[in-house]
Amino acid sequence: MTRMTAAEAAVRILEAEGATQAFGVPGAAINPFYAAMRDRGTIGHVLARHVEGASHMAEGFTRSGPGNIGVCIGTSGPAGTDMVTGLYSASADSIPILAITGQAPVARLHKEDFQAVDIAAIAAPVTKMAMTVREAAQVPGAFAQAFHLMRSGRPGPVLIDLPIDVQQTVIDFDPDTYAPLPVHRPAMTGPQASRVLDLLAEGERPLIVAGGGIVNADASAELVELAEILGVPVVPTLMGWGTIPDDHPLAAGMVGLQTAHRYGNATFLASDVVVGIGNRWANRHTGGLDTYRRGRRFVHVDIEPTQIGRVFAPDYGVVSDAGAALRALLAEARRRRDAGTLPDRGAWAESCRERKATLLRRTDFGCVPIKPQRVYQEMNRVFGPETRYVTTIGLSQIAAGQFLHVYRPRHWVNCGQAGPLGWTIPAALGAVVADPSTPVVALSGDYDFQFMLEELAVGAQFGLPYVHVVVNNSYLGLIRQAQRAFDMDFQVSLAFDNMHADEELTGLPKGYGVDHVRVAEGLGCVGLRVTEPDEIATTLRRASQLAREHKVPVVVEVVLERVTNIAMGTEIDAVTEFEDLAETPADAPTALAHRR
Repeated sequence: MTRMTAAEAAVRILEAEGATQAFGVPGAAINPFYAAMRDRGTIGHVLARHVEGASHMAEGFTRSGPGNIGVCIGTSGPAGTDMVTGLYSASADSIPILAITGQAPVARLHKEDFQAVDIAAIAAPVTKMAMTVREAAQVPGAFAQAFHLMRSGRPGPVLIDLPIDVQQTVIDFDPDTYAPLPVHRPAMTGPQASRVLDLLAEGERPLIVAGGGIVNADASAELVELAEILGVPVVPTLMGWGTIPDDHPLAAGMVGLQTAHRYGNATFLASDVVVGIGNRWANRHTGGLDTYRRGRRFVHVDIEPTQIGRVFAPDYGVVSDAGAALRALLAEARRRRDAGTLPDRGAWAESCRERKATLLRRTDFGCVPIKPQRVYQEMNRVFGPETRYVTTIGLSQIAAGQFLHVYRPRHWVNCGQAGPLGWTIPAALGAVVADPSTPVVALSGDYDFQFMLEELAVGAQFGLPYVHVVVNNSYLGLIRQAQRAFDMDFQVSLAFDNMHADEELTGLPKGYGVDHVRVAEGLGCVGLRVTEPDEIATTLRRASQLAREHKVPVVVEVVLERVTNIAMGTEIDAVTEFEDLAETPADAPTALAHRR
């Protein structure tokens, strides 16, 4: 039997399980593991500036490619607690990442040793497994179980905590005969598929709601084929955006209170049967359930048994992996098509396309300071269908959901449920590492950008180019808008007169506070600023060129009007519109029906 340290055995298992990339920060308690990685030379590593940043890099890496599992590594104590936000966001969005932490020696775990904390107990609520391995011989089994759990059922994160003496202990382990544990994913049966299509056929105006489970299952092609065979329009959720191209004739727009289209909400309200696949009926998608459910029957297909009926009881529920479900539904749909028994949904689909061409918001604003809608109009013009967008939360993300276009799965990388500020920069870096051939464009408000901006230096150090659009109104814009209900504007302004800002020299107006261009430059990146709407497209093109040329992140700061309200509401039939609606094609020139 081969003899090696438990740390080397762990690295060998990472190799066997297909893990290729880690993000982290070394420290005393995890150095044996780093030594094993150095000696093997098989796992890529990016040195983060903050361990929370490493966890979000691992998320961005996982979210950007099918089968990817990002690994984040840190030492004992605060490194693990720094990772918790990343574990939470990964858990909330069903994203498998593996967190590995160092720990004090086993004999000192209960003696308040330096940087000794019960990270397994802290991380347990936001992981599928959190384990401190106290016996070196258990390390191979712990890592095997970690990958099994991350891939089985609803995907999610795992944390393995390794005391330093456990890492250094020599054990018997044969890497040549190691085999990953079988992955369990429930699958829809033929009779279940038949029942789902029966229910769909009973409606006159059916819809498919496509969730993030379809992305996780790498089954977007199957979704599009099913929709085409049935002639049924598709509504993607925020996490499922890109499963059907936005310009597909059966793409009906997104539904919800915030990241939604006027035409998407109108189409949903006109529907009578809804089949949700790989979705969780998130509250920002549904709004009030009375409005959402009224006059409609529902089918819910999800890989996690406890999701069925969690938000509301469907008329029919199936526990199944989204990919397996779509393959079963496709087989039954093809059989019915060949038998000539599928109902014709052409008139319904055409009515959805008519709404998509007419129920639009205006984007072609020419005023100064710039309105955010104009920013997304120009992004649509400059960035092609190959672009991968990365963002987290705020008015910038909500407006992006209303105005940007996404054409491919995994090209909208968004922290959907947790929405931690600061997520965008490290997640974008992880996305670039995962797929350097795909152009990445990150989007942040000024506050999200400021939370973890030190990670820009990682992009400069490791040559990770992407374009980061920062829409700056020097406000906590989403919170300020929410405070309108309390008749206040309290502790949400980021404005101050920057003593170093000279508007004539830098273009940064007084009262906009942080000079993001100088910050970017100080961290080894490129910074550009836009204050005129007609300059946006030219600057974005230049940013893309500079990113390719210098192999660093390029920050484009767009100075917005201070106060902006983005359309949103409390019910999907009562969304408040704060700006003019599009009355002519010229009002929304990059809308899918009006692009020129």
